[in-house]
Amino acid sequence: MDDYQNQATVKRELDSLATQFFRAVSFEAGETPPYDNIHALFIASGLLIKNTASTPEISTVPEFIAPRQAMVDSGTLTRFREWELSQTTQVFGNIAHRYSAYAKEGAMNDAGFEARGVISTQFVKTPEGWKMSAMAWDDERPGLALPPELLGS
Repeated sequence: MDDYQNQATVKRELDSLATQFFRAVSFEAGETPPYDNIHALFIASGLLIKNTASTPEISTVPEFIAPRQAMVDSGTLTRFREWELSQTTQVFGNIAHRYSAYAKEGAMNDAGFEARGVISTQFVKTPEGWKMSAMAWDDERPGLALPPELLGS
């Protein structure tokens, strides 16, 4: 297989992992989110880092899932959807990086919400295939907007 074909195959695998992540965190009213699917996407010591405030919230996969599952179980979070708006993926050997603009919307405490931001995802090739090793994100806020190049402008 030539290098271009190999790169295309790897890109499809990474696209699939990203799609599976967004599916695992998304659910409609009355559905149960498939949060447990996130475990298979990450290496065992993988991290998810919410960096939308002055101090990052750094979580393992179980630590990421637990508060979200609790909000669903309590009826606080009744609907959530997250998706990519655009992405750039770079691969070098056994490592890869994906820089994604994303959007999310849902309902919490009977009020709708929506936001956009950027996710930086690191991938590593393992004997079991490509896995996410870390994901960090930040959201738009006053003074911080998605750059036009991430919106196709």
